[in-house]
Amino acid sequence: MFRLAIFLAASAAFLLFSLRSLRSPRSHGFYRFFAFEFLAALILWNIPYWFREPFSVHQIVSWFLLLTSLGLAIEGFRLLRMIGKPAPEAARDANLGFENTTTLVTVGAYRFIRHPMYASLLGLGWGACLKQLSAVSVALALAASAFLLLTALAEEAENLARFGSPYAAYMKATRRFIPFVF
Repeated sequence: MFRLAIFLAASAAFLLFSLRSLRSPRSHGFYRFFAFEFLAALILWNIPYWFREPFSVHQIVSWFLLLTSLGLAIEGFRLLRMIGKPAPEAARDANLGFENTTTLVTVGAYRFIRHPMYASLLGLGWGACLKQLSAVSVALALAASAFLLLTALAEEAENLARFGSPYAAYMKATRRFIPFVF
């Protein structure tokens, strides 16, 4: 019951966070909302197993993914703020303020992947999934991954419209989530 209450509270926060995006089904924030929902469900589903068997292979891989996730999130956010030079939030009302970059970021983590913050969320999801592999965990991780892919595809379309041919060239030179792979 406690986990359900936390999920409902998180869902309410995600709803407030995403309200403008949910009014625009073609925006990347629309899909991101559903990814957040599945990630919250996955984390709360596996929270009882978070620290069980701490030195097992699945836990070690899980912690590696979770720590990598944290690093990517920090680096991605930092670079967007410092180099992306976000415009005021009102310029694109479906986006969050830090997403309204005026400069294409192609350094740091963005040198190798187009979406470090979404890759971070993928790492979070699969790291949480590995805490206790089950059909439910895998289904939630797959659903979150699918929505993160849809989020990235929608954002790429937005970025092509915003930055034009420089973004198209950037897409050819980088991978979406995993350097040199995908």
